[in-house]
Amino acid sequence: MKKIWTRLLALSVLSPLLFAFTPDEGYRSLPNNKFSTGEKLTYLVHYGFVNVGEATVTLDQKIHTINNRPCYRVDIQGKTIGVFGMTMKVDDLWRSYIDTAAIVPHKFFRDIKENNYKKVETIFFDHLKGTAQVRQITGQAPEKIDNHKIPKNVQDIVSGYYYLRTLDFTNIKEKDTLTIQGFFEDKVYDLQVVYLGKERLQTQFGKIKAAIISPVMPENQLFDGRDAIKMWISDDENRVPLRVEVAMFVGAFELDLIEHKGLKHKFNKK
Repeated sequence: MKKIWTRLLALSVLSPLLFAFTPDEGYRSLPNNKFSTGEKLTYLVHYGFVNVGEATVTLDQKIHTINNRPCYRVDIQGKTIGVFGMTMKVDDLWRSYIDTAAIVPHKFFRDIKENNYKKVETIFFDHLKGTAQVRQITGQAPEKIDNHKIPKNVQDIVSGYYYLRTLDFTNIKEKDTLTIQGFFEDKVYDLQVVYLGKERLQTQFGKIKAAIISPVMPENQLFDGRDAIKMWISDDENRVPLRVEVAMFVGAFELDLIEHKGLKHKFNKK
């Protein structure tokens, strides 16, 4: 169950301000009018008919500076609730500092508390040198420090979803596949995302037009099939994750957006 919650809460998952600075050579610049500071999204996690968890995704009100670059700070906090929380105690924090212009991570942080399991991890990205330094403390073990090579514009597990929100689905055809290079723990991976089309999704905010995407999952003992994850992202100027369905061998989880604050645009409910 620990691995299930680590991956599930990570998914809950899902326009920079204008600054007077000279971009460093080697950084791209992506147009973005989809999100900004002060945005907060709250998700309820279901397992069948039982509410088992809650996740919040918060864009800090302030702009932070990392590697001499202006950055958004995104916090994803996930915890178990109700009766389920009495048997499986989860209280996780995932944090990413994302370049406001390049939409790449400069620093990634995880503080994992799942029953008796504890882990603290910090990753420092240097995109100009193409390196990532990983610092990990698991349980009572001493700190472990490793250095890794990374490809250009690599994403962490949080910043990758914000990068997806900047994409324009207008000219993408059904079944087209996007590839995003990511870095997690100590490995670089190629995440393929299949575009499945659009539909009007019934939410507690009304019917909202949504684009459907599905990350391609490799063979594993956790997720049930290569298309085990589906995400509905609002097909408007926000590109907000509205729902996530996760099919696992132990059952199906769903995450639904139940509250939002500070969206840059109103939902398109037409």
